[in-house]
Amino acid sequence: METVDVEGLRIAYQRVGQGPALVLFHGVGEDSRIWGPQLEGLSDEFTVFAWDAPGCGQSDDPAPDLSAEELGALTAGFLRAAVPAKPHLLGLSWGSLVALELYRGYPGMSSSLVLASAYAGWAGSLPPEEVERRYAQVLAEIGQPPEKFINEWLPTLFTDKADPAVVAAVSRIMADVRPAGMRALLSASGRADYRPVLPTISIPTLLLYGADDQRSPLSVAHELHRQISGSQLAVIPDVGHLAPMEAPDAFNREVRNFLHGIAAT
Repeated sequence: METVDVEGLRIAYQRVGQGPALVLFHGVGEDSRIWGPQLEGLSDEFTVFAWDAPGCGQSDDPAPDLSAEELGALTAGFLRAAVPAKPHLLGLSWGSLVALELYRGYPGMSSSLVLASAYAGWAGSLPPEEVERRYAQVLAEIGQPPEKFINEWLPTLFTDKADPAVVAAVSRIMADVRPAGMRALLSASGRADYRPVLPTISIPTLLLYGADDQRSPLSVAHELHRQISGSQLAVIPDVGHLAPMEAPDAFNREVRNFLHGIAAT
């Protein structure tokens, strides 16, 4: 792991490969270890960066009342400190909100977006009662031993066809979640609504989903596709929310083809 200092916080990250920069933003309850198949599978053509978000993995905890704007500033600071100018960004689930917040505040910092298993924020993509249910669920889980809730999350992240070894690996990563980190990220993003940002996106954008995603269903994908002009939508059959882990070869192929298409234009 490498580290940089951003506004007084140590941010840890992995970097592998050579070529155009591709930055990976993981989901809540995870860290950069979730991206093993992408760090290995895409580093032949790209310099792949995978951060531990503030409050996750080996990065420092931010303030518990972290705002969306502060998260965006930390993300921008990380890119300035660690990553070459105008990288491609890939956000998974909550990581897609990181990418959207960065674009909202700093639209000139990225060359393209890959929004995987994405939302326009819970409040931007889900009914209000579901937003409140999810918010209350995460709030109640903060401070509990992770083993009490991991087994409730896993069936919503994978299909029943997923490799048990992959599911077990994700479970081990989630077991390292820190209450302070979860509280800060919930504060920044728990009621986020990025619908106003979507029509402003003017860089190449790929929306990448598993066909059987329970948490970000295809109805959400189609709405983002409708709102982001010129976006591409790719759906991986028989795969759930954590598509990069459940079907890494198919996921990496879609990302690679998208980035090749940008380079060819």
